[in-house]
Amino acid sequence: MAGPTVLIVPGLRDHVAQHWQTLLEQTLRDAGRPVQALVPMGRADLDCALRVAQIDAAVQATPGPVVIVAHSGGCITVAHWATHSATRSAAHSATRSATHSAARHGRGILGALLAVPPDFEQPMPDGYPSLDALRAAGWLPVPRTRLPFRSVVAASRDDPLANYDRVAELARSWGGELVDLGAVGHLNPASGFGPWPRAIDFIEQLSQPHAAAPAA
Repeated sequence: MAGPTVLIVPGLRDHVAQHWQTLLEQTLRDAGRPVQALVPMGRADLDCALRVAQIDAAVQATPGPVVIVAHSGGCITVAHWATHSATRSAAHSATRSATHSAARHGRGILGALLAVPPDFEQPMPDGYPSLDALRAAGWLPVPRTRLPFRSVVAASRDDPLANYDRVAELARSWGGELVDLGAVGHLNPASGFGPWPRAIDFIEQLSQPHAAAPAA
């Protein structure tokens, strides 16, 4: 299996052996697909800028096209990264590095699968970061500018971290294709996942230049 590099962006979790992103990474490697997985940073340090820098370094180090696969808070990280990089490129458009960054955004990123983004602007259940903690760490406000690449926003009908209609609004703001996954919780081991084979379908469709976004 050849194709663009798949960049896996985790949420605010530690390493979880049975998380679908962990399993996806191994599946792609076994199939010979170029894949780069960012190291989960957990919740001990919520600094959004560190996670944005992780994505930026990974994208800049990848010579070919990229498909991003983000889960949960990783979706918000991707939105911050895209907004930050676009702003930086606009401010320094005369420099070579900025031109390179803009090119990576406009042509290098074929698309992004954004699975079950949380609603960081509403109080979350006990055990998750508070609004004050997220604000202090640079997550708020959540970017709502159109992403400079195609995106599929996969939403759950019973996600404890986000109301479906709120995720649909994010998808519209980002210019993404909203996909209704049904009642899948937060698409993590606590919700019964495990493997999520459908991610492969989304990756393959996003890997095709100018292809239509996956249907619901």
